[in-house]
Amino acid sequence: MKIGIIGSGAMGSGIAQVAAMAGWEVYLYDINPESVTKALQHISESINKFVSKQKMTAEQGVAAFGRIYACSQLETLAESDLIIEAIIENLDKKKSLFQTLEKIVQDTCIIASNTSSYSITALASSLQKPERFTGIHFFNPPALMKLVEIIPATQSTADFALKVQKIIESWGKIPLIARDTPGFIVNKVARPFYSEALRIYEEGIATPQQIDLAMTNHGFKMGPFTLMDFIGHDVNYFVTESVWKAFYYDSRYKPSIAQLKLVEAGFLGRKSGRGFYDYNAHIEPLTDLEDNLSGQIFMRIISMLVNEAADTVYLNICSKEDVEAAVKLGVNYPKGLLEWGSELGYQNIVQHLNELYDFYHEERYRVSPYLKKLAKF
Repeated sequence: MKIGIIGSGAMGSGIAQVAAMAGWEVYLYDINPESVTKALQHISESINKFVSKQKMTAEQGVAAFGRIYACSQLETLAESDLIIEAIIENLDKKKSLFQTLEKIVQDTCIIASNTSSYSITALASSLQKPERFTGIHFFNPPALMKLVEIIPATQSTADFALKVQKIIESWGKIPLIARDTPGFIVNKVARPFYSEALRIYEEGIATPQQIDLAMTNHGFKMGPFTLMDFIGHDVNYFVTESVWKAFYYDSRYKPSIAQLKLVEAGFLGRKSGRGFYDYNAHIEPLTDLEDNLSGQIFMRIISMLVNEAADTVYLNICSKEDVEAAVKLGVNYPKGLLEWGSELGYQNIVQHLNELYDFYHEERYRVSPYLKKLAKF
């Protein structure tokens, strides 16, 4: 089987590695030859790590790398069975690319996008045969992250989605089918982890260090501000803004001015040396936090997360089993959010959200009907 990958950045090169390790013949295309050269070096180093950790033999590593071919012409992808686009998040450029591709590839070729932000249905509409289009959203780094979201376009059939799901399963991944909605599963459900933390910070209730410590004290591997710095504020802010706009400016997804100012200043996080934390200076770790403040921060953020997970199920974006798997596999939460809500008590979550709504009178704190059902209200 042959696959074409368009875009040789972190995501494109990672997907290329995954497909090659699964036995597919991979054609890696990028408009910038230097980018492909760097990508191949990165892939080689990554495969060598798999070999050194005995996750594959040296022979398997050599064979996998040998299945990847750099190419500088889109026409080289003509015989592909599947093509995954992983270029910059620009709607017009993606649509133009797909229109060009459709004239090159076979009628049976599946065309897919790794986008995390744009409507799959809107992208599919750029094709003459939109039913062949789907979202195949990997998580970074693709070689290590098990979760892949499959997002069929409105024009696709159920059989088509299952066909794509089987391909991704054969690559050793765990594919979850999501309805085409802003943010899909993970980027929708995880928004409160960032947005409510930012809201707490902007209100002066706690510092980024205090909020991070409160969340790691309650089982999260990384606090929201450390994670936003790691992701990059340009990326994180863009996703938040796109989800907010796509949901008709729903206040639950409203971006933060504090984060916008970091983007405008060029303080993008670790990659620029400064975000909410200054990585060019010694950061004294915070090791102690008053229990009441820690609990207050955690309960506010976790309540919003549980509510978002419940609403995702309520809106039939995915099943309750899939929303649980998505947050554990896609963002490494220590447990599923509905499971967490059950442990804390759904009634307690509803009560906490109602108290926030009564205080702020903002729609962002409205309780999902599905969460009310779970709490038996």
